[in-house]
Amino acid sequence: MLIEQYHIIMPVKDSLETAEQAIRAIVAGGQFLTVYDDFSLPENAARLDTLAQELGFELIHLSELTDHPSPNYRRTLIHAQRACLAQGQHLVIVESDVTVRQDTVARLCEGVTAGIGMVAAVTVDAQGTVNFPYEYAKGLKTDGPCTKRLSFCCTLLTNALLQAYDFEQLDTKKSWYDVTISRLSRQLGFTNVLQVTNPVLHTPHSSRPWKQLKYTHPLCYYWHKLIYGRDKI
Repeated sequence: MLIEQYHIIMPVKDSLETAEQAIRAIVAGGQFLTVYDDFSLPENAARLDTLAQELGFELIHLSELTDHPSPNYRRTLIHAQRACLAQGQHLVIVESDVTVRQDTVARLCEGVTAGIGMVAAVTVDAQGTVNFPYEYAKGLKTDGPCTKRLSFCCTLLTNALLQAYDFEQLDTKKSWYDVTISRLSRQLGFTNVLQVTNPVLHTPHSSRPWKQLKYTHPLCYYWHKLIYGRDKI
């Protein structure tokens, strides 16, 4: 069997409406996908089981790998890195609130040349306006090197980067790792690229709605961060 040059993964935590849309968009392009279910509610986990049988993607319930409470992004990255290294593949992360086009991943791969660590697709809203977390890219017209944070919304981590840094070393006290890995990629001598001509639809924070408090009730958001230790980047 021909091994693809990339492995697409999607972490999922409930929010099945957007997650199902995101999954179907990838599968419709004939691309193989691994979904990591991060302790979704039982009814949502069951729906993922049904979708996996219907659509043919691989489903991994993290509850079968760890008893660590959600979020388990570090565990997901470690597991996916090992799979990619075993097959000589790039790792493509598509989050469950992102809808790709049929050529999105192929265009990410086209951006991989020697010395590239990460290639990310810019995110837009339903009107096509660049949105969170790439507001800084509004007005840019061409793809190019990026020294700012690349989100994991829709991002390729090259096999060269995967070989250069073991995700087992990621800080266990953090919840999210896009800032960390973006920085590490540059520190290791790689160039990160943002493709502003390769937009994907993004519905921010749909899987963790409490994070919307950052924009509607910021004091409540920071209360969650301080008291419950959430959203550590």
